[in-house]
Amino acid sequence: MKKIIITAVILFILLIVCLLSFYVVEENQYACVLRFEKIINTKNDAGLYFKVPFTDSVTIYPKMVMLYDINPSDVITKDKKTMIVDSYVLWRITDPVTFKKTIGSTKEAEGRLDALTYNFIKTKMGTLNQDEIINMEDPDERNTIYGEILKNVKEGANSYGIEVVDVKIKRFDLPEQNEEAVFTRMISERNKIAQAYIADGHYNASIITNEVDKKYNTIISDARVKAEKTIAEGEAEYMRFIAEAYNTPEKLEFYQFIRSLDALKLSLSGDNKTIILDKDSPLAKILLYN
Repeated sequence: MKKIIITAVILFILLIVCLLSFYVVEENQYACVLRFEKIINTKNDAGLYFKVPFTDSVTIYPKMVMLYDINPSDVITKDKKTMIVDSYVLWRITDPVTFKKTIGSTKEAEGRLDALTYNFIKTKMGTLNQDEIINMEDPDERNTIYGEILKNVKEGANSYGIEVVDVKIKRFDLPEQNEEAVFTRMISERNKIAQAYIADGHYNASIITNEVDKKYNTIISDARVKAEKTIAEGEAEYMRFIAEAYNTPEKLEFYQFIRSLDALKLSLSGDNKTIILDKDSPLAKILLYN
């Protein structure tokens, strides 16, 4: 019985030793093997590895890109106006040995990144007026500002074995006492833009209207000239026909007779049937003849 107990204890101890002698590294992890707090080995590839039990310890760090959401903080612009900046950092560990020696934990890393990012944002915003930050200009200018901040944070984090993938400013907020003034300024700017568009529209409309009026007057003038020319040509043709039709004294006398009858007929129209004629009038001659 005693031998069985001793055997069981030995097996239990061997099991513990075996369990303490191996460790697992997953795909998205780094492993730093420490012996008496000194790094003796690192593992970047996934797998099962051996370590000396009781003397070696293993610290696991993530490989993936991590998001750290920085708490909103106040910054002062060049023109001495307060703004609240809300940002975040995307980062990952690229050198686990340096990371372990300089920082040691992701919690501490977030604290360092918080300080680095805030200091560089605060410094950069201190060189800009509020109007340069909040405006309707080309967003590429703001992207240049963000690029400078990212570059500085990236360089500052390299010494910790950290790669800063991106720094993004989610929004700039205004203290309540400044919001109304800024909104009023923005409304005024947009009203100026709207007035400029309206003025341009009226100017272009006047140009189009003047051009149309000019074309209209030209067309009407040309039409009138053409009409008068056509009428003149028609009258000339009419007179030519008349001249050809009454080219003898007899024909001319007959034409005058017909015209006199027409005139007489027009004179006797209506209720008034009385006319006064000179004795030499062609109409008088016609009446006397009849």
